[in-house]
Amino acid sequence: MPNEQLRRMDAFTFPSYAFDPATGAASFDYALTGPDGEQRFTEVITLPVPATPPSAQTLATLGRVLELLHVVAGVSYYKAAAPPRLVLPTPLGGAAAALVTAVYTKGLAEYAYRNQLPHVLELRPEVPAGEVPPPRVYDDSDRRPLSAVGGGKDSIVSLEALRRGGFDPVPFSVNPNHVIVAVNEASGLPALAARRRLDPVLFDLNAAGARNGHIPVTAINSLIAVATAVLHGLGPVVMSNERSASDPNLIWNGHEINHQWSKGVEAEGLLRAALAGHAGLTEPYFSLLRPLSELHIARLFATIDRYDAVVTSCNAAFKLRDASARWCRDCPKCRFVFLAMAPFMPRERVVGIFGGDLLADETQIPGYRELLGVDGHKPFECVGEVEESVVALSLLAAQDQWRDAPVVRALVDAVPAAAWSTAATSDVFTPAGPHHVPAAYAKALDTLT
Repeated sequence: MPNEQLRRMDAFTFPSYAFDPATGAASFDYALTGPDGEQRFTEVITLPVPATPPSAQTLATLGRVLELLHVVAGVSYYKAAAPPRLVLPTPLGGAAAALVTAVYTKGLAEYAYRNQLPHVLELRPEVPAGEVPPPRVYDDSDRRPLSAVGGGKDSIVSLEALRRGGFDPVPFSVNPNHVIVAVNEASGLPALAARRRLDPVLFDLNAAGARNGHIPVTAINSLIAVATAVLHGLGPVVMSNERSASDPNLIWNGHEINHQWSKGVEAEGLLRAALAGHAGLTEPYFSLLRPLSELHIARLFATIDRYDAVVTSCNAAFKLRDASARWCRDCPKCRFVFLAMAPFMPRERVVGIFGGDLLADETQIPGYRELLGVDGHKPFECVGEVEESVVALSLLAAQDQWRDAPVVRALVDAVPAAAWSTAATSDVFTPAGPHHVPAAYAKALDTLT
């Protein structure tokens, strides 16, 4: 469909969805509609099939989760045209409607900012009238947790804390790449995986110039994880999102623009409420690391060495031609994670993990100045706060192994005195802030200290 026709689309709808328990395949249909016709899409998400066929009650609960997933996963296709109307397929209760509204506005805020589409931030779904039958209560609070694994330090910390705390976690991922497979193998724990197949038509439209940009993919993957947990009779989905994920990158037209919104505590609370209200789950989903800073998590990771040869937090590495490459060593995430790990490890260890010494490379200085708040705003990446970077730098400047590194010397001179004063009284190692960690899980992190 030509790009000009896409721009005239005035509604996004959700024609149908279907699930096949025999194959685990859920197919979700979407449509952009307008005066020139419609553009249809079908996405297929395949859940791992359990050894024992699910009961009718399990399938009923799963159906409620898939109803939410159908609507939330639509953001991938909505953004191709960003029409002013979002027409939902079925009635939803207040909590579910609030989740959907937030996913399509706050979750697409960076997309709206980059594409200069302020109407997206004001989008309000059209919810059909009608009663929503109350869900059957699904008590999963005492079952084995499904622990989401992304291949980075954060999910490794959660997985090991759950294991050492006696919770017997099941690693889980969506479309696992070679890094995630290697991390799962290093854990020694049997893992589950789901597959998400976007409609190829979307890629064709993007190549032809359709609107594109960042989506709240964590919200989608979280619901895929919850669906998998329900289908397999498992307990809560455990994420590894830290407290700084809730902080915005900037303010635009009076709205917070947060690259990590779907990893933040607001999104977590909305998803929990929607799953409780619409699907009846008693303990569906939480982030074990929510009260912690990125720097605190890096300190905990330093107590674990079984993953040194496989860990990566670099998104760009997955696009490199060399499948064995785990860090590009030239992006905001690589720079931040190196800075965060370095104070808590021997220099040889962190250099070995990354395959290079970023603090010896003077070309990294401009990127580090951005992370430290000296230049620009916080990057549109999953990185820690400026205060955390300054604290990490202060720790490095006090260590013989790092104080004379070229990048450390240059950055110490660049950081303003006010930032050093803030770092001196920082609480980055004190758990704080709102969270949803159940009491039974709260002490799991103590096993790593």
